Amino acid sequence: MNYATLLLAAALAAAAPLAGAQSASPSSPAKKELVQKILSLQQPAIEAMARQLVEAPAARLLQQAGPVLQQRVPADKREAVAQSIQADVKKYAEEAVPIVRERAIKLGPSTIGALLEDKFSDDELKQLVALLESPVNKKFQTLAGDMQRSLGEKLVAETRAAIEPRMQALQESIGRRLGATPRPADAASGTAGTSTRKKKKPAENG
Repeated sequence: MNYATLLLAAALAAAAPLAGAQSASPSSPAKKELVQKILSLQQPAIEAMARQLVEAPAARLLQQAGPVLQQRVPADKREAVAQSIQADVKKYAEEAVPIVRERAIKLGPSTIGALLEDKFSDDELKQLVALLESPVNKKFQTLAGDMQRSLGEKLVAETRAAIEPRMQALQESIGRRLGATPRPADAASGTAGTSTRKKKKPAENG
């Protein structure tokens, strides 16, 4: 959910008590036009939601494939396999996103639009349009990416030490459940053991 969607949700939540206290006015052409205006302003958010619905399952599959790739695919083939998986995911998104996006836009009037029309008065809808079209909101939207990036970078930096060991343990657990066993060289102890054996070889040959 992006900032535009959050903004609309906040506006709906803020106006809901007032809308509930008043009887909804009968729909008029002017009111329907205001609802359509809001839907038009929110179309980027609707499209983003549709993309997220499509891409989230693929992202989970990629995350699940990571440990299997490390455990079961030989090191010299991992890059090629990873690239083929990425190509499959890209093809899936290119095919699925337009389908879901188009359907989401078509469903907008009968879902979001119907809710706005039923719960908001003409005056409230005008205020909502003004809010969404305001220069302050537009400025806020231009900064949304920077704000998300700034928070994300700081969040990752400050939680990496706590999260990475847990993620590693999870990957190893999944690998074991899938029947994969880590190679000795993959673990610190195994690497050390390998180096010890290498030191013994000259003595055995001699």
